[in-house]
Amino acid sequence: MNSIGKRISFFAICGVISSSLFAQEVPKGWHMMDKTASGFYGLSVDKAYEFVKSKNLKSNTVIVAVIDSGIDTTHEDLKDVLWRNPKEIPGNGIDDDKNGYIDDVYGWNFLGSRDGKNVEQDSYEAARVYHNQKTKWSDKEIDESKLAPQELFDYKAWKRAEGEIAGGDKGNALELVFLQKAYNSCMKSDSIIRTAMGKDKYTGKELGAFEPADPDVKKAKTALYSLMAGNDAIETSNQDFLEGFGDYVNGELKKAEAAEKAPKNYRDDIVKDNYYDFNDKFYGNPDVMASNKSALHGTHVSGIIAASRKNGVGMDGIADNVKIMMLRAVPDGDEHDKDIALAIRYAVDNGAQVINMSFGKGYSPEKKWVDDAVRYAEAKGVLMVHAAGNDARNIDTTFNYPTPLLLDNKRPNNWITVGASGPNNNEKGEGLTASFSNYGKTEVDVFAPGVKIYSTVPGGNTYQNLQGTSMASPVVAGLAAFIMEYYPTLSARQVKEVIEKSATQPEGKVKDPGTGDDVSLADISKNGGFVNAYEAIKLASTMKGEKKAAPVKPVKSTVKPKVQG
Repeated sequence: MNSIGKRISFFAICGVISSSLFAQEVPKGWHMMDKTASGFYGLSVDKAYEFVKSKNLKSNTVIVAVIDSGIDTTHEDLKDVLWRNPKEIPGNGIDDDKNGYIDDVYGWNFLGSRDGKNVEQDSYEAARVYHNQKTKWSDKEIDESKLAPQELFDYKAWKRAEGEIAGGDKGNALELVFLQKAYNSCMKSDSIIRTAMGKDKYTGKELGAFEPADPDVKKAKTALYSLMAGNDAIETSNQDFLEGFGDYVNGELKKAEAAEKAPKNYRDDIVKDNYYDFNDKFYGNPDVMASNKSALHGTHVSGIIAASRKNGVGMDGIADNVKIMMLRAVPDGDEHDKDIALAIRYAVDNGAQVINMSFGKGYSPEKKWVDDAVRYAEAKGVLMVHAAGNDARNIDTTFNYPTPLLLDNKRPNNWITVGASGPNNNEKGEGLTASFSNYGKTEVDVFAPGVKIYSTVPGGNTYQNLQGTSMASPVVAGLAAFIMEYYPTLSARQVKEVIEKSATQPEGKVKDPGTGDDVSLADISKNGGFVNAYEAIKLASTMKGEKKAAPVKPVKSTVKPKVQG
């Protein structure tokens, strides 16, 4: 999933990213701040809450579905904001609400088996597309004019995958060799440092403060610390950082191997549904956490939206009266279209008003299923928020699925695509647009904070900075939920309009993430602005809602749910 914020940047490893965007220190929670008061291009959240207080408005509970990798259900800042299915008795092995999903207390895990096993890693969609359709298209003369629309879509995707997987890019091979050498060098440096410091676990901050006298230890410290700092991992332990680096290298190795060898079918080995039968949908299990490693991304995303506000611990989410419904459908690798389509439908059927989607991939072989689910969400008035992706590409001309451009070339009115912004500008115009963010005048609606975002991570009481459009998307989802809390008669279409129209224009030019050129933000996004909660809630107050006032009230189960560990 190309939107995951925890992945190590190859460019950072190469030392290319040296902009003040990554070097500067920013306060924890800068994304909530007001620019006038702090100098950081945040959401002006406190001003937004002061506004609703001045109007004597009371909030209504909003359910936000997070389709992601999982969530730490024990976290101190999240356990009180988890959605709990009021019709389901936890742990009794019975489908009490008769929705087809047994013990779905916090949501559902579409990456699990009935006996409790879970998919954690998976292959990449390009490799799956290439090998699954190789027999159909390879070494054949194809007249595209004679193909039906679905066949033409499939064929064009396969040709792209063929070029990507079997193209024999020498540059990519050299990059992989470099990555392997860099990883091996980091492991050697870590071994030297652990011996010199006399401990096996240390943070990047501790490493920075360490002052060795031995020249070899100094060299090892400089090499590893510069890499950790370049990837904003100062608060991360050496063990977690190297594990993440290793996962990245292994992922790149899998991609390289895919030219000759079909990818392992990780999902089918565990889930055991008939994948190509969309009606075979009652698979999975209720374990929405799976493991600390799996739940990292989804826990961080959920905290941005709704971590308990003003409870005196950790950090504050954007929305103050939200219940998070977790739908685990995104592995370490590329998600499967069937799981995403069913997760969307589950969210809609169980009362979600906003769906956050911090994931993406370059291919969507079962796009029709996802399109149908998006139409279903649109018909039910559910707002969908999607991360633009982290490849510094123009997605007007490249691919980042799922997409609001449906196969019939129509667009739903309930979809927002979000690029990532940084905390402030400098004299070179760097920093306001994240250097990794995808962009596009047609396909990216707005930009929102996505650099050094401090939020919840697994561990019960643990927090960390992560960055990516994966973090920018829940900023917008949290803002949407906030608006819906206080103006519940606004439709999904109207909330989308409010967020986009109230986005604030930056002063001067910004950097095009792909080219580095100075451009107007309006040149690389549809609305040319950064989202702002204060401006949004003011605009929302002027609009007449399209919905009847029917606030969502939390229903308490008579049975105390068991907390998953």
